[in-house]
Amino acid sequence: MPAPPGHLGNLTPEQEAKLREFWAVTLKVFGVEDPRQATEPDPPRAQDAVSELDVKEKEKSKKRLGIFKRHKDKESSNGSATPTKDPSRYADSDDKYGQVKEFQQILVTQAPESLRDTFWSMVKADHPDTLLLRFLRARKWDVDKALVMLVSTMRWRSQEQHVDDDVVLRGEGGALEDSKSSDPSIKREGEDFLAQLRLGKSFLHGTDKEGRPLCFVRVRLHRGGDQTERALERYTVYVIETARLALRPPVETACIVFDMTHFTMSNMDYTPVKFMIKIFEANYPESLGAVLVHKAPWIFQGIWKIIRGWLDPVVAGKVHFTSGVEDLEKFIPRSQIIKELDGDEDWEYKYAEPVHGENDHMKDEAPRDSLLTERDAHVREYQKKTYEWISIGTGPDMDKIKEERHALARKLNENYWKLDKYVRARTYYDRTGMIGPDGEINFYLPPPGEGQNEDLKPTSPETLPDVPKVEPSVDDVD
Repeated sequence: MPAPPGHLGNLTPEQEAKLREFWAVTLKVFGVEDPRQATEPDPPRAQDAVSELDVKEKEKSKKRLGIFKRHKDKESSNGSATPTKDPSRYADSDDKYGQVKEFQQILVTQAPESLRDTFWSMVKADHPDTLLLRFLRARKWDVDKALVMLVSTMRWRSQEQHVDDDVVLRGEGGALEDSKSSDPSIKREGEDFLAQLRLGKSFLHGTDKEGRPLCFVRVRLHRGGDQTERALERYTVYVIETARLALRPPVETACIVFDMTHFTMSNMDYTPVKFMIKIFEANYPESLGAVLVHKAPWIFQGIWKIIRGWLDPVVAGKVHFTSGVEDLEKFIPRSQIIKELDGDEDWEYKYAEPVHGENDHMKDEAPRDSLLTERDAHVREYQKKTYEWISIGTGPDMDKIKEERHALARKLNENYWKLDKYVRARTYYDRTGMIGPDGEINFYLPPPGEGQNEDLKPTSPETLPDVPKVEPSVDDVD
């Protein structure tokens, strides 16, 4: 499957120039200096090796890099980079989530090294270029806007949601531990997180015709107030981060199926809807391939008018309404549509509880630290090679340097999957084998208690949260 336009492996010269420009300002924000400038002057380059595009790009880069130069006498006490120009001049009407203001605050208050660490933690198994390209495409190749979005996302991950040092690090096992806490608030958070997994409020299974992972959301299982807002947010982030691990190039997006069967107004809750919209637009750009709203009753029409008004037009254009299995077949092969949705695949979601000792590797500090040291060396080499790539532009050695960068990206990917068990708590998808220990993905393994997962016990009915039976009503019509 070829890479889509604007994606890694299918960039125009202009788009690649934008990517180099984006890397230049990003590394500057991270406090990563060009080692060539620190040790030796740039070697002379033949005039015919420099394209007109390179000249234009270098002029723009000089201007942009000036934004992030440190004042010798104005550096903040924590070593943060103080911009020499006001980034708010880049604000415009599409700053929907106030990211420009966040950007200003972050550059003044947060050390460049912490931003660098957050970024490389966010990369995980991705190719670093792939991650930056998401932000560039989302901001229509405007480097300034993409940088604001990226830096704001790093703050959201590290300071607001604590994605890598809490949600991913502790995961389901941490929630189970919290559910036994003597602190009522901690206990509630743990119970609420697990309740959504046990119910199967949403789950990942299979792929659509484009090879995109499918995420099914059973809207009827949600009732406002059943879980705390924080537990809902943690669960949403957990599902998205898990889905990220299942993406394999050239597939970079997922398909979400909102199953509206037996939907009633008691299932409608605008708060988590707004949260999902915000993070997909602001923090996980270019992650949605398609959204299928299946069997929505007529009462949803008015609700959809409200929700559509909140959506970016590009995101709204990815929403499709389906009313039967024939409609779903336009997106998913019938053989891969689960029987719950009248398809042919005989598969049913059954949760399996965390297994005792499944996260013991996370206690092994020596191998973890060794792999982190190895990863840091790869990162530093990648940054160095990226500066070479930025400098060479479209010169004669470009292909060689590009391949060297890709080779380092592959090393980072391999390193991540060795490191994964030391930094990420095991999930339902690890237990059932969808995510293999080496990063191999298998979307079509049997549920707990069946086939090769027969030794994995599904959650007992006594443990499942109580869900009232919903009978079809006059509202439940297509």
